[in-house]
Amino acid sequence: MLKHDYMEINSQGHLVIGGCDTVELCAAYGTPLYVMDEDRIRSNMRAYKNSIDKFYSGHGRCLYASKAFSTMYMYRLAGEEGLGVDVVSGGELYTALKAGFDPAKIVFHGNNKSYDEIEMAIKAGVGRLIVDGDGEIEKIDAISKANGVVTNIMIRVKPGVDAHTHEFISTGHIDCKFGFAIENGEAAKFIRHAMTFENVRICGLHCHIGSQIFLFEPFRHTAEIMMNFYVRLKAELGLSLAELNLGGGFGIKYVEGDTPVPFEGYIEAVSDTIKDICSANGIEVPFIYMEPGRSIVGDAGITLYKVGTIKDIANVRKFVSVDGGMADNPRYILYGSEYDAILANRACDEAKEYVTVCGKCCESGDIIIDRCHLPKARSGDILAVMSTGAYNYSMASNYNRIPRPPVVMVSNGQHKLIIKRETYDDIIKNDLL
Repeated sequence: MLKHDYMEINSQGHLVIGGCDTVELCAAYGTPLYVMDEDRIRSNMRAYKNSIDKFYSGHGRCLYASKAFSTMYMYRLAGEEGLGVDVVSGGELYTALKAGFDPAKIVFHGNNKSYDEIEMAIKAGVGRLIVDGDGEIEKIDAISKANGVVTNIMIRVKPGVDAHTHEFISTGHIDCKFGFAIENGEAAKFIRHAMTFENVRICGLHCHIGSQIFLFEPFRHTAEIMMNFYVRLKAELGLSLAELNLGGGFGIKYVEGDTPVPFEGYIEAVSDTIKDICSANGIEVPFIYMEPGRSIVGDAGITLYKVGTIKDIANVRKFVSVDGGMADNPRYILYGSEYDAILANRACDEAKEYVTVCGKCCESGDIIIDRCHLPKARSGDILAVMSTGAYNYSMASNYNRIPRPPVVMVSNGQHKLIIKRETYDDIIKNDLL
């Protein structure tokens, strides 16, 4: 049973997050329910910002990776904490702009951005566009010329680093849809091509090696490869790049045995590598961007469910069904993600059995937790699944025409609805007869 150290159990034996009793939250908002701890989110944001300020002397910026959890409220928090954001679609960009986020602090990603998305970004004055494929730079240059601007770009490259993570969330190796590979020469070739356009300005390069990484070495190795490539580009092309985006990928604790490193440790290790190479080659330390998403919101969120039917198959397994499932958390069925849980209304009870927590969707693979150590669950119990703040609401769907749950933000004993529960009318609103 995993309970994060910033959560509590009150005198009634109920799980408390952000000073709010989870059982009372369920009574107020129903289940399933996503709950996000605002104070934890702000604390994580500050840890990154303070570390970048410390190890790069303020010459850098933390960008919140929107794909982890994109809402107008999150963009408000990021702005208040002095962060930038990265977006990967027109929808994320639109949400950030509607929230009033400073477009100059937005970085726009995507391996296949549409003409309309690029035009929206350029007209909004987005700070950086990340070029991620052949044909994209031509669109950016043409739209920039039509609007009488020069657009700042960064070019995404693949450093060829094995991040020791699941193949679906590993993005830095050559066999990946993102970016241009350094090792086979395509990155240098494309950069040479990009230098010929008049309405784009190459500010630097971007890389990202994967997600849920617990080791220093992949990040240090990536920084070494990227800085040596910067040295080479200056020598061969006369191109001095002032910025470097190192992506994100820092792991969080989902289950016992996960061993995340303090954010400051990652940033210090990488900064030492970058400074050493710059000093040895007589070049300026670039302005550094980092893009944590999961590690800002992942462990700050839980999902609350109500237990329904329980099926004990003798000598096989025991299924504990909840009123959600793969529609609100598809990560197990996508890549076998692990979670832990607690009975929120009986948080002091001893865990005595291993069960499989499953959902209500019409799929045999609709599993939330394959093996979970719990007290003996009863129908009507409240189950809290830990560390669901990242990629749960973002990936949620209306499979089986199930409405998506609401999101509540909690802080200092107060709770605030930031996303309403969908209704059946919401689901059919775009249907035509």
